[in-house]
Parts: sequence; C-alpha cells; structure tokens
Amino acid sequence: MKKNRLALILTFGLVFIAVLMFIFNRNNSTLNSKESDFAVDDTAIISKIFIANLDSSQILLERGPDGWRLNKKYLAQQAKVDQLLSTMKKIRVRGPVSKASHDNVIRRMSAIGIKVEVYQTAPRITLFGKFNWFPHEKRTKVYFVGDVTQDNMGTYMLLDGAKQAFIMAIPGFRGFVATRYSPIEDEWRDHSVFRKRLGEIKSIQVEFSEEPNMAYRLDCIEKNNYRITRLADNHILQQFDTLKVLNFLTSFSDVRFESLLTNNMPVVKRDSIIASPFLHRIILVDNNNDSSIVKTFIKKKFAEHLDIADKLVPVDLDRMYGLVNNDKDFVLLQSYSFDKVLRPVSYFEKKE
Repeated sequence: MKKNRLALILTFGLVFIAVLMFIFNRNNSTLNSKESDFAVDDTAIISKIFIANLDSSQILLERGPDGWRLNKKYLAQQAKVDQLLSTMKKIRVRGPVSKASHDNVIRRMSAIGIKVEVYQTAPRITLFGKFNWFPHEKRTKVYFVGDVTQDNMGTYMLLDGAKQAFIMAIPGFRGFVATRYSPIEDEWRDHSVFRKRLGEIKSIQVEFSEEPNMAYRLDCIEKNNYRITRLADNHILQQFDTLKVLNFLTSFSDVRFESLLTNNMPVVKRDSIIASPFLHRIILVDNNNDSSIVKTFIKKKFAEHLDIADKLVPVDLDRMYGLVNNDKDFVLLQSYSFDKVLRPVSYFEKKE
C-alpha cells in the first residue's frame, strides 16, 4: 500500500514538473514569436503603409477606390505596391541575428534603418467569425528594416520594442527584400502619361514642330462621330479612316513614361532642354474639360569614347525627353510605346 502511494506521489510529481516545463517553454516560444512576428496574414485589409528613413524621406501609401495613392498627391505604381504586399505576406524568419554581430546590426540599423508602419481595417466586434461590426483602422505592425546579409540572401529586421533582431527572407526567393521598402517618393510614382478610355475623350490636338503641316485636332462630336481639322489651314477632312481614328483614340488608355527625371538630372541641363523647341505637343481634353498637355524634346546621345565632357552626337531614336502632367514632371519616354499617340494627319487620310 505504501509502495502504491509512493508511486502515485512520484507520478503526480512528474506530471506537475512536465506541466511546468510545458508552460515555461510555451511562454518562451510565445515571447520569441512576438519578437519575430513580421508577416501580415491578410494583406487585403491593409489600408495604409508608412515608410520613412532618417534622411526625412518618407512615403505614405493609402488604399483608395481608384487604387493606391501616394502621399495624398499621386497614384502609386500598382505593380510595386502588389510586390510590397506580397513581401509582407510571404516574409519569414531565416534565423535570429547571432550574439556576436547583434550589437553591430542594431547600431547600423539605428543609423540607416527604415521604419515601416502597417495599418489595417478591422471590426471592433466579431461574432462567430462571421458577423463584424464597427470597422476601424488601427496600426498592426511597426518594424525596422536594416542592411542585407553578407550572402545577399536575407535582410535584417527588428520589431518595434523587441530586443532580438532577425534575418528575414522569402522562402524560395534568391535575394534580399530591403529595396522593396523604399522611402523615396519618385520610386513609387505611377508612370502614366495618359489614362483615358475612348468614351472619356472630348478632343486631342497633336502638333509637330518640324512638320507643322501635319498638325491637327481630332474632336469627338458624339458616339462614332468625329471631326479632324488640319491646323495649318483649318481644313476639315471630308473623308478619313474611321478604324484608324478608333485605334488612335484607344491608344490613350495606357501610355506610360520610362523613368522620372525631375529630381535625377542637373537643373541647368533640364532647363536648357525645356527651353529648346519642343518636338511634339499633345493636348488631350476630356469630357470634364480637364486638359492634359505633353511636350516631347529631342534626346541626344553622348559620345562615351571621347574625352570631351558632354560631347553631343546624333539623336537618340529610341527615346525622347518629355514634359508631362501639365509641365510638372520631366521624364524619359520610349519612342516605341509613345509613337502610337504621335500619328500625323496624313495617317487618317483615306488613300484613293
């Protein structure tokens, strides 16, 4: 009897110790998971993303009915936003930063780190996982993005308030994700020059400085009723190819520039180009009487093999400079993608 009682006591003692160890380990793992919880499971409810560095560069991305907005001023590149959202969802811990390098990583992060804040819309009350009431926006993630690892396969990150930094990566992706958290506004700007559907266009005027007799204005009088006026003599074309008109108008649904040069070119050089005669000018007026004006300028090539600085050589046939958004932005345009909206008046004339 005494032996059974002793065995029972020992059994209960072992069970008690096992329970204590389970609770201790669970608490430790919970602490670790809290310090490594970077991923956002449901990116569909992300409403706002704020990214900033110590150099006063910052961007605010906000989800809106017409897509993501940038700093309350511009449309953001949808593809770039989608890549960031995918990164936030798929990011995983590759491992903790070693004790030997931890202090250096934190010190480096405090100097060049990028702060990321994620806001999501969530209900205040949820019942049975189906009924949601009183949606509100709240900040759900705050973390810092640092350097890349020596093997360029991971990125150092630290959750706000955490003591342990981690090496983060996307499983199956060879590379680092630090560059996806850019705080530079120009890198997030949408590259659209024109984004008008056929039914939204009221008129389009196209001018050619080197061939003024090719300039014209195309007016959309009503559905399937158009008027083309040659600007050189105000002559109205009596006959024109309607199919070509439709192809031309639909070309304005998605016209983009290659890169933004407003802040990436010396001001003196940029002003000199803008002051030169334009190559083309396009004026699009929509049904709300809002105008979009684009001017293009010749882009010359530079002879890299010469010692003379900025020695100009023949014209670059693949690219042009452009002044878009009603003279606000100086950009680089690809001739291949822009030529479709630079048709001369002769393009529409019916051949006898």
